Amino acid sequence: MEKNEFEDKWKIIRAQSKAWWSLITDSDLERVDKAEGKLLEYLSLLHMKYALDSQTAEGEIASRLKEYETFAELKIKAADPR
Repeated sequence: MEKNEFEDKWKIIRAQSKAWWSLITDSDLERVDKAEGKLLEYLSLLHMKYALDSQTAEGEIASRLKEYETFAELKIKAADPR
């Protein structure tokens, strides 16, 4: 996952983080919010809390984000009466 893509989707990632990762706290997310490099800070957080290396963590983030977006798309389609 590239830095720009991560930062573009940060609001979604932030909103879902505690559901995706049970060890992440509000103070963790606030620290990432304040970081200049949000992706690196988030990867560091996942390394610290879950012992994930950067490549594995990026893959997990991308996978969970894709799953979220697919679910959101299906939800929108289900709500459309056409």
